Amino acid sequence: MPIGDEKIGDFLDRLAERGPAPGGGAAAALHAAQGAALLGMVARYTTGEEYAEHQVTIGRIITEVDELRGIALRLAEADADAFAAMAGAYRLPKSTEGEKASRSAAIAQALINAAWPPAQVISVAGMVVDLAKALAAIGNRNVISDVAAGAEAARAAAATARVNVEINLASITDEQASLEMIAAAGKADAIIARAEQITAAVREQIRA
Repeated sequence: MPIGDEKIGDFLDRLAERGPAPGGGAAAALHAAQGAALLGMVARYTTGEEYAEHQVTIGRIITEVDELRGIALRLAEADADAFAAMAGAYRLPKSTEGEKASRSAAIAQALINAAWPPAQVISVAGMVVDLAKALAAIGNRNVISDVAAGAEAARAAAATARVNVEINLASITDEQASLEMIAAAGKADAIIARAEQITAAVREQIRA
């Protein structure tokens, strides 16, 4: 069953099991999905005559966060699939030189495949944070804390996904793939900093 169709409790049970998937990468993607969903809620509260001047922007935000939520769910599934495949590669036979070579090639490719979903999660998290910043300026003040909650969920997504990229990066021997993963992981610091700035600004509004 796709992760997006699971009951939350069932997913958490699987997450807690001794098994390669789902793991931190899938959890990172779900952080991003939750962040996008929270922004969708705030945007949908930012409607009516009071917010008429912002309706084009709000409509765009709703469309984008809904799309990002779907992408994040698919990345959670892709991450779980990739780690299951990697576990399968490590179980391949290695009795002969030919089998050893095939196994090594399969593991190398599986490591690259496993690093891609969390790398993409970092990008999704960055987009969620950017939309949180836009919404913080115009969103309904009654639910402004949920803009910060969305930004923080995206921050957690970026930080968690970065660790998952880095642990796979340590074993990836393909130079081009390594450079791409390093570039993806390198975006996380700025995303985290932007999310923290949004949260600080929201808290300032709450205290005002």
